[in-house]
Amino acid sequence: MSKTDRPHMPSTLRTSDRSSGKRSPNSVDEGATSRPQRIDQFLLMHSARLDQWRDIAVIAEAWQARTKRREDLESAIQAMEAVEGFHAYPGPKLLAALRDLIADDDAGSTARMALRISNALLTRSYRERAAEWDPRGELGSDEVGDVMPPGLGDASQHRPYFEVLFVTAQPASRWPALAEELRRLRRPEDAFVYEPVLVGSFEDAFCAAAINPAIISAVVPEGLTFRSRYDAPVLRDVMRTLGIEDDRATSALRLAAALKRIRPEIDVFILSERRVEDLAGERSADCVRRVFYAVEEPLEIHLSILEGVQDRYETPFFDNLKRYARRPIGTFHALPIARGKSVFKSDWIRDMGAFYGINLFLAESSATTGGLDSLLEPTGTIKRAQDMAARAFGADHVFFVTNGTSTSNKMAVQALLGPDDIAIVDRNCHKSHHYGMVLSGVQPIYVEAFPMTEYSMYGAVPLTAIKRAMLALRADGRLARLKLLDLTNCTFDGHMYNVRRVMKECLAIKPDLIFLWDEAWSGFARFSPFLRPRTAMGAAAEIAAWLRDPASLDAYEAQQRELGGQPSDKALLATRLIPDPRQVRLRVYQTNSTHKSMSAIRQGSMLLVKDVDFHTVEAQFREAVFTHASTSPNQQLIASLDVARRQMELEGYGLVMNAIEIALRIRQAVNTHPLVSRYFTVLGAERMIPAEYRQSGFRDYLDPDATWGDVVRAMREDEFYLDPTRMTLVCGTAGFDGTQFKGLLASRYGIQLNKTSRNSVLLQSNINNTRSDVAHLIRVLVEVARDIEDRLATGGDAERAAFDARVKSLMTDVPDLPNFSRFHQSFREDSGDGTPEGDIRSAFFSAYDPSLCEYVPLFGPECDRRLREGPEMVSANFVIPYPPGFPIMVPGQVLTQETVDFMRKLDVKEIHGYEKTRGLKLLKPDAIAAKRKAKSSDVARKTSRAA
Repeated sequence: MSKTDRPHMPSTLRTSDRSSGKRSPNSVDEGATSRPQRIDQFLLMHSARLDQWRDIAVIAEAWQARTKRREDLESAIQAMEAVEGFHAYPGPKLLAALRDLIADDDAGSTARMALRISNALLTRSYRERAAEWDPRGELGSDEVGDVMPPGLGDASQHRPYFEVLFVTAQPASRWPALAEELRRLRRPEDAFVYEPVLVGSFEDAFCAAAINPAIISAVVPEGLTFRSRYDAPVLRDVMRTLGIEDDRATSALRLAAALKRIRPEIDVFILSERRVEDLAGERSADCVRRVFYAVEEPLEIHLSILEGVQDRYETPFFDNLKRYARRPIGTFHALPIARGKSVFKSDWIRDMGAFYGINLFLAESSATTGGLDSLLEPTGTIKRAQDMAARAFGADHVFFVTNGTSTSNKMAVQALLGPDDIAIVDRNCHKSHHYGMVLSGVQPIYVEAFPMTEYSMYGAVPLTAIKRAMLALRADGRLARLKLLDLTNCTFDGHMYNVRRVMKECLAIKPDLIFLWDEAWSGFARFSPFLRPRTAMGAAAEIAAWLRDPASLDAYEAQQRELGGQPSDKALLATRLIPDPRQVRLRVYQTNSTHKSMSAIRQGSMLLVKDVDFHTVEAQFREAVFTHASTSPNQQLIASLDVARRQMELEGYGLVMNAIEIALRIRQAVNTHPLVSRYFTVLGAERMIPAEYRQSGFRDYLDPDATWGDVVRAMREDEFYLDPTRMTLVCGTAGFDGTQFKGLLASRYGIQLNKTSRNSVLLQSNINNTRSDVAHLIRVLVEVARDIEDRLATGGDAERAAFDARVKSLMTDVPDLPNFSRFHQSFREDSGDGTPEGDIRSAFFSAYDPSLCEYVPLFGPECDRRLREGPEMVSANFVIPYPPGFPIMVPGQVLTQETVDFMRKLDVKEIHGYEKTRGLKLLKPDAIAAKRKAKSSDVARKTSRAA
């Protein structure tokens, strides 16, 4: 088939190459439709498919009513042809039947069938009802279409449904017969049911896996062709970024690797008619679950597919807990609520039992024997569940944590760092990192994120700031003491680091540096090919592969020749550094608030490890677990971590895709609504990330000129990238501060949010959200905007002046954001000219003695006098305003005018570590002087002994 004869992908899969100013070589001349399609349309394809089928049903009804032409319906169905080729339902049989009805001019039957297909897709009833696949199937008079989501009724007969991608060299005319042969392999005792999706080329297989989240297994033969039967330049843009552009090499292993790049959770099976033994032994076959000799054992292939799904479906701890709950148990341990007798026999608290149900209590126990396992010393089902989580999240080891990611962070810091070690830390990271360093005695060097003063928030830490701190340590001879780089990724507001670049450049300066990435808010990102490269585990996997590639050493040596023997710090800061692969020790840790982005109970967290030297710190990790983990962990919470892993392995790709779609719909609806957009705006990357950190030039997902290639370049190249699921909604332009607007949404409209700033609130989409949630939010924003309009219209000039003044105070008269100043010299090791690490632990515990502390009112002459004349004011504790939620004072920090001014302008009610009635808690100058004198004496003694 020639290029111009190929069927076209839907408009969401077509684009032209705007980056070069030229048309894509694969595009065709279609007039207006050949213009680049907006990236949000591509990312909305999953839900757009449902919308298009609803449109087809509406057009069919209109044709029946003679208000639409038959050609309109045929055109709408033809536009869906390519996308439907990558899904099992409605499938070729139903589509052929629908076309036959249209050809027979049977408008009534066409309308009924189009509506039936649309409803089945919307309710997913085709996964349960075999009749939905029958072209002649109709609902009986006593039946109604499913309207409730699955899981709210009796699930005892439920068999989970999925789809399997079969790549075949047989002509398309044979595919229906092949699909029927595959269906005949089904058995009543199968735990799951699947439908085949058949494609005929490398490109079509890649595209099917990308756009159909129901595909969770793939069967790939040798000898496949490369080119798609559709014209799809966007598809080729995606593949080109993954290094898949040479159509001369179309091996099954190459396709398996490509599928794993976008969907690492997919099981891939290879069929080969020759040298299967050699093929199975190749290193690149690690990504393949099993290799079969052609199709000599079709039942074995079927059983292997089901076994692969069963391996992911199994939840060792949750399954065991269910079995435990079904056993008769005599409880003589310290948990009266276990088995529920104290609840259900009570006249006074029986309502709690009715609310939660009996299984919650039957599954409770404080025992770790009799079939259960210990979280502190897991050897059974918890250990197996953790190993399966490591597989799912791309780690070597996983620890389940039941006290939240605050505890995960403290465990990691304690296990990896000791007294007098140095860590480079984002000053805006979660307070648990700071407190962990207090407990460990590590000396932090705080580095600053770029400020977004207009919105009273910080972004992320530029790589130059991190490299500068490392080079300063090297110049001072202290680089050996630097053990850890500790950063938040993604930030509360959605800034994602170029994790691979950060780690590679830092390893070029210190090849054994350990990395701790707090990914509390983005654990779900593992299951999106758009976000995975920006995660700790995703980047670590890429670096590990790079280290194994001989080309890595060539690249390093070439850069060394270019830099010369003794490059200056200026040259190193300006260069994208390449580490020596022979020296690198890849040591990466990630903390993950599973409950924040996956289906886990509150406080469920995971600590992920990918560390080639983990054996050297494994004992410390065990001690950290003993220190911080509860000896009475909640069984239901552990089980929810197990189940969350199962869900993400089997449907995480589609769930995260849905979360991204929801976010893009909110962005689009808010920013394009004629009334809402007057008062509210969702900020795009252009306003959240300065241009210097967006090297690709990418501006926003809603930019009408943005192509898929622009987004891929931004994701791969830009220093910072904006997580689309996190939406900063500016409300200051509506006259609301963040706290006020958050309260309004919660109290009047039942909409809950987490984070606010002075003039914005943060909206988060997650795997739980639906299109109905979007509609509710937009309706509320419309109502709020109308209230503002009515008030301004009826209030006269005075009301308008008051509104304008309020907006000005929130959006223009904003306080400057304070940077970390410095640690007081008493909590430093040198004269003050060296690197800026400080003894935060000593300062923190000094405040435990009330006689060493004083209070100075924030508003008053004494504070101003001390700033002008001294003695210096030194914070005795952490001061953390909410918002913005980061410590603007840490123990031992010298307060500056900048910090005091910011505190005075804060209008938030919640400031941890600050008592308004007493003022700023400081360390007394004489206490500091005594500390300094003692420190000098100690240094003198050490010097004398050394002499």
